[in-house]
Amino acid sequence: MLDLAIIGGGPAGLTAGLYATRGGLKNVTMFEKGLPGGQITQSSEIENYPGQIEVITGMELMDKWPTQCKRFGLKHDMSEVKQITKQNDIFTLILSNNSTIDAKSVIIATGSVPRSGGFKGEKEFFGRGVSTCATCDGFFYKNKDVAVIGGGDSAVEEAIYLANICKTVYIIHRRDKFRASPHEVEKLKKFPNIIQLLNYDIVEIIGDNMGVNGVKVLDKTKNEEKTLSVLGAFIFVGRNVLNESLKQDDGTFLCELNDGGQVKVDLSMKTSVDGLFAAGDIRIEAPKQVVCAAGDGATAAISAITYLQ
Repeated sequence: MLDLAIIGGGPAGLTAGLYATRGGLKNVTMFEKGLPGGQITQSSEIENYPGQIEVITGMELMDKWPTQCKRFGLKHDMSEVKQITKQNDIFTLILSNNSTIDAKSVIIATGSVPRSGGFKGEKEFFGRGVSTCATCDGFFYKNKDVAVIGGGDSAVEEAIYLANICKTVYIIHRRDKFRASPHEVEKLKKFPNIIQLLNYDIVEIIGDNMGVNGVKVLDKTKNEEKTLSVLGAFIFVGRNVLNESLKQDDGTFLCELNDGGQVKVDLSMKTSVDGLFAAGDIRIEAPKQVVCAAGDGATAAISAITYLQ
């Protein structure tokens, strides 16, 4: 029987393991089927993590985290957790090989992943001009022209964020009106350097060895193609929340989720189920930053220790 099971090995899960074991829990296992570190390991440049002066890659940033987090006894199990259930105050983890492990408490930190737009050039230039995080990468395009692809709240909000940094922001949406809330759309209109391209499809993201240098678009009303000269393309076409392990046999979920599939938590990272905590990008209103995910993990671990006591 585990004192605490941590599902996910990104910044939230690793930090939770560090704080839980250093805080006195003796039997803590982190379940991460791949290399610990999370999505940030795919980033080519990190310069906004506190205390990190040099610009480094995401892989370099996360390199020492697993070693540090295992120092106090955290175990790493590479099994995939397919389902989490609870009965009589005990959680059961059902693994991909159908074996089970019981735990007194659980922190789920499986995160979410950006949806792919499926555009030609998107994968080729990811990390070299294509991004899914304006907060992470916007500064690299200071006083330069960029494109934002999408029409929901995230796309509009990130376009506004980029408008304060970049020279020109093209926001490109395939429909004739944004799906974002009217309030956010009204805010968008106040920025003269944001150019709205509605009823436009993305044909291709183009570039060279240096990275992105343009986005080909199709004006659907005129059936005409043109190329926008931009150095960055920020894609916000939704996220897939990795909450599958919370789904129960009857189709419901173990704890309360919002309409977007994110786990509802309070400020202590407690979910609607006693003993179950959520941290990082899987939770509601997550800022999707490494430093914030790490803070979530620490908070969740402290809450789990209190729960077990």
